Amino acid sequence: MTTGTGATEAGVPGAGVRSSGWGPPTETERLLHETAAAGDRDAILDALARSRLYVLVARLHADTPGYVPPLTAHPDPVTPGRLCVTAHTSGALPPWHPEWVFESIDLDALRRRWPDGVRRLVINPGTPYAVTLAAGPGRRRAWQKAHERSAGPRTGLLVTHRTGPLHGPLAHGLALGAHLAVNNGLVWNELGATYQGYSTDRARLRNPWGVLDRAAYRETLEALLGARLVGRTYESVLQIRRTLAGRLGRTPTAPEWSAALTDALTRRRAAPSEAAEAQEALRLAVTYEGRLRADGALGADERVDTLAAFDYGRAVNVVRLALGARLCDPREAEQAVLRIGALAREAYGSWARFSLGYSLARAILFDEDDQSGVMYEESLAHHRVLTRDPNSPYRNIAWS
Repeated sequence: MTTGTGATEAGVPGAGVRSSGWGPPTETERLLHETAAAGDRDAILDALARSRLYVLVARLHADTPGYVPPLTAHPDPVTPGRLCVTAHTSGALPPWHPEWVFESIDLDALRRRWPDGVRRLVINPGTPYAVTLAAGPGRRRAWQKAHERSAGPRTGLLVTHRTGPLHGPLAHGLALGAHLAVNNGLVWNELGATYQGYSTDRARLRNPWGVLDRAAYRETLEALLGARLVGRTYESVLQIRRTLAGRLGRTPTAPEWSAALTDALTRRRAAPSEAAEAQEALRLAVTYEGRLRADGALGADERVDTLAAFDYGRAVNVVRLALGARLCDPREAEQAVLRIGALAREAYGSWARFSLGYSLARAILFDEDDQSGVMYEESLAHHRVLTRDPNSPYRNIAWS
């Protein structure tokens, strides 16, 4: 095992460029550096097993549905004349390039797909936190054990890239997508080479968004920017309460809100199905706001006036997926994120209000599929991480 080789990955210009200044980009690279310096091979494998790894693939192969390309062996940067497989942790990926794409892989999948005759694995070549591991058959059995101990890459984590945007409008816009980044254990503040992996990024655009090309991506993005996908009924029901609150000078009680909704539906001569949908929207909002109050996330007289946060947060995710899928370039992605940030600042007055809007929307919209309450608890946990963790962007970036 060797560390910090300074070698450059063959065939990948620019590898390690982002990491030229010292300082591990994320917690993963810090752990690798420390465990490697201590010579603790098991600890290194545990750190790798809990992390997403990324391997370079030919875009031609990656664009073929269902095709799983073999791992590619490169000239070993340490031992001339030998071959190795190279992989990157998320904080050490090369910059975005239209033709260099990366697939996500875990340590166990590396073991199962390992090419015959190759005896070394190099992680993060060309960086101060590079690690080279022996990869003979016996060594790879230890990878499997590490995978079993770790249960694979972790999710539900706040992951920050040290050299990514940390302040200013771009960081603000990217932080709007932090709920989804925390949910998946991905870096929140990056527009880089990949999001979850090239084929995964493309698959997540296909389902649920139906995005297969640039035109469809732009159409979907505009719908999210207009907060048109979160649900017109929910927004209109919340608007009725907001209007009533303005007249009363306080947050209406649930019976007052329900009476105002019934009156509005009657005056509009709403169809029975429309009225039933609106009353159900009110019931869900009351139910989940009550849970948020009971859990200390929402104050006694506080309310959520719009669920637009859910569309804005998802819009950031769609932009990052499109960048990873090569349906836009970094400049286009940056401009889109800045637009999302501007719209969110108009709709909300603070990170806490935005986060509550996102959390409430997620709970309401997925209520039917969340009979066990797991999704609500998950959303609440993400809200708490983002509003309480001292390293959270919601604690360190000014809202306006």
